[in-house]
Amino acid sequence: MAPPDFKSTLPPAPPSSPPPPSSEFDSSAAPPDDACPFCKIASTYDTYPPSSPPPSTSPLVSPEATLPSPSTFLVLSTPLLIAFLDILPLSPGHLLLCPRRHAPKLTSATAEESAALGVYLRILSAALVKVTGIKDWNVVQNNGAAAAQVVPHMHFHIIPRPDLRGRRERFTSTMFGRGQREELDEDEGRELAEGVRRAVGEILREEEEVEGGKAKL
Repeated sequence: MAPPDFKSTLPPAPPSSPPPPSSEFDSSAAPPDDACPFCKIASTYDTYPPSSPPPSTSPLVSPEATLPSPSTFLVLSTPLLIAFLDILPLSPGHLLLCPRRHAPKLTSATAEESAALGVYLRILSAALVKVTGIKDWNVVQNNGAAAAQVVPHMHFHIIPRPDLRGRRERFTSTMFGRGQREELDEDEGRELAEGVRRAVGEILREEEEVEGGKAKL
């Protein structure tokens, strides 16, 4: 034991260093501002009734609203969900559908969000068939980097599948992140998005009329 007047000649211990940041994505934490591109889209666009979509001139669907980030070609904006054209489409009409709230993987979605996703996967698929004339399509949903998920905000791909049998093109080579993908043309994006919004509205109104007719019987 050192005497009371003992003074150490050793240099003071350095302050504790903070632990290195974890490289693992924390699914329980909200993303930093502007870190998630899909959250930025969701926070930029207000909701509108899908059965009565706004005109293409409305700021509610303006592609320029997300500039200087890439333009966003919105096709659906509800309190729970948002959908827009993929800016690197595998085929014309390639859509992304996701919860408005940040949910990293499918297991992060609430029961209410999951139910809404199921409804609009069907509605958007029907709208794409109507607009593109392509009667076959893929629905793809990736969870985690090893499964080819690029943006850590859960989303579904709805991809019209043109018939390429007998041709040299290889559609599946880019399906899971392989191969070259071209950027979406701005004019084509505007036209497609407007067509899909209009088709979604038509489908919903038709279904409401059918349900209303059943209720009267």
